[in-house]
Amino acid sequence: MDKKALLTPRKVASQQRSRAMIEALVEATARALIKEGFERANTNRIAEEAGVSIGSLYQYFPGKEALVVAVIERHKSEMVDVMRGTLAKVATLPLDSAVRELVKTMIDAHRVNPDLHRVLVEETPRAGRIGTIDGFDREFYGLIRAYLELHKEELRPMDLDLAAYICVSCKEALTHGAVVDSPEKLNDGNVDAFINEVTTLITRYLK
Repeated sequence: MDKKALLTPRKVASQQRSRAMIEALVEATARALIKEGFERANTNRIAEEAGVSIGSLYQYFPGKEALVVAVIERHKSEMVDVMRGTLAKVATLPLDSAVRELVKTMIDAHRVNPDLHRVLVEETPRAGRIGTIDGFDREFYGLIRAYLELHKEELRPMDLDLAAYICVSCKEALTHGAVVDSPEKLNDGNVDAFINEVTTLITRYLK
């Protein structure tokens, strides 16, 4: 079976019962990834966790990889949903306020099942076999790039494409590290301090 076929569902569910079964399989895959990691998770355990037969699983998915792709797409969609409310909100805000809102949004997006996020980022194969949640970063990059273009008169002279990449990379690395790897950094009153520091970092770079 070729690589693309391994990552693609065998058929699309057309009935509500089938859609519910697929959702159960995707949810069971997410739980298996969190509990066992990518390498140890397997289709037999996933089917058992979902309460369906292994034959039913293979009726819709050719293997574990295709199930993980479905988990990635669902998780990415959930993160993007958190972010979309910020799109219109920041367009007319001054730089400091806009950056602050975007940092808050990145924290909220990374708080969507952080244990799963860690597995998908750190354990899922990247060399074209599965893919990653990079689509979230691409959409966030588009938002940042559009904002910088709109407010470029307020910024120092710079390559806006490069600036957007640097801003997204910094926010992604810092929020991922704080939410997923070191959640204690955001306990109690630390959230405001974290947001303030990241906001200062980004705005001083841009001005």
